Amino acid sequence: MKPVDAWSATLPTALLVLADGTVIEGFGLGATGSATGEVCFNTAITGYEEILTDPSYAGQIITFTFPHIGNVGTNDEDIETVNMAANTGVRGAVLRADITEPSNYRAAKNFDAWLKARGIVAIAGVDTRALTALIRETGMPNAVIAFDPEGNFDKEALVTQAKAFPGLEGMDLAAEVTTAQRYDWQETTWKWDEGYSNQSTPKHHVVAIDYGVKRNILRLLAEAGCKVTVVPAETSAKEILELNPDGIFLSNGPGDPAATGAYAVPTIKSLIDSGKPIFGICLGHQMLALALGGKTQKMHQGHHGANHPVKDLTTGKVEITSMNHGFAVDAESLPECIEQTHTSLFDGSNCGIKLKDKPVFSVQYHPEASPGPQDSQYLFQKFTGFMEAAAS
Repeated sequence: MKPVDAWSATLPTALLVLADGTVIEGFGLGATGSATGEVCFNTAITGYEEILTDPSYAGQIITFTFPHIGNVGTNDEDIETVNMAANTGVRGAVLRADITEPSNYRAAKNFDAWLKARGIVAIAGVDTRALTALIRETGMPNAVIAFDPEGNFDKEALVTQAKAFPGLEGMDLAAEVTTAQRYDWQETTWKWDEGYSNQSTPKHHVVAIDYGVKRNILRLLAEAGCKVTVVPAETSAKEILELNPDGIFLSNGPGDPAATGAYAVPTIKSLIDSGKPIFGICLGHQMLALALGGKTQKMHQGHHGANHPVKDLTTGKVEITSMNHGFAVDAESLPECIEQTHTSLFDGSNCGIKLKDKPVFSVQYHPEASPGPQDSQYLFQKFTGFMEAAAS
């Protein structure tokens, strides 16, 4: 029997290399290879599969602050990309603890195998509390995440690769995750022991512009009584209005709103002029603000999690919300025609606006909450209420 060398060290099989030269060692999971992106942290304790398939995370490496990621496995019902096989654009995942075997009756695949199948590079064994503290102090760094089962790394080359990543400012990532063609959506929300159903008697027709839309947003629109037609990000206002919608939805999505706004803002301006009810979420919220004369700005650490308190300034009510954004609307830049409706109780940043003289509104957070609380799902009924009022 070969003796065990008690002093031998286990070689790291994965690295997270920051652009400032910091090298964080760990053990590789998921896909082999390397990927560059911006490192953020997410504080949610559930929904890791939904998070990793949310197109809004394109270009980012996600650090999970909850230590036990992967413990309930994965399944096809919790994927948020419309195209089940599509790459959502997420660049990697950073975990504290190693992945265990799944312990959940809904689990269909081990998390490690799922990461491999989706081409996501992951690293475990990282002190994610220390990494989160670093991000809070210095902002979201650019980095490379790399996994080699043999542990062979050229650290200098990886630092160079991390430094070469231009960052998310100026990036139009919506173009990478939007649908390639128009399609209709009927699926409604998941119910215990029933799964998903379909909307068969819609009352309203909504055209949803896909900048990186999540499935659960479309489900809640259908659940609210809408026939949903989803169109690509660069669809013109003329084409949208020719579909004769009762309302228009501006979806969530990744990247810099000013970059995507280069082609989206003129379209949104024309849609506002049409007088149709408009509802925007996340990136859609930011670009609506741009179309109305406001400005957006890059955030220091962003908002990523399912526990963000937001105050509704019109009612005084506080909602616990799900958030995922690294850019924000500059509240000071909003013109007189806009009323600020919601604000973050964490940092006071803008979380909602509405146009004073038209049925046009948007929020920065994710009322579809997948994952997260459901405090804000009333906004979908608010949207249908605007459409009913417009039709009367």
